[in-house]
Amino acid sequence: MHPTLRLYSRSSWKGPYFVNFPNLRDALRSNTQIRTQARACTILPTYIGLRFAVHNGKDYIPITITQDMVGHKLGEFSPTRKKFHYKASKNK
Repeated sequence: MHPTLRLYSRSSWKGPYFVNFPNLRDALRSNTQIRTQARACTILPTYIGLRFAVHNGKDYIPITITQDMVGHKLGEFSPTRKKFHYKASKNK
């Protein structure tokens, strides 16, 4: 087993799941944002420093990839649910 493939949650013989982004080369040069709906895409070491806009079902959440994010999925950094909070009542 390869030591670098151990970071990923898929089986080692499959390798990481990633999407070929057609504008990846342009984003590296000009530091533009890549809009994607591929939440299951694994973050590779070549993505460090790139800016993604990941869809959460309603909006595109901006994310800048850092070293600590390598091996995780893009969807982990774009929450799909809002936090629930109670409204203050008039009687209190």
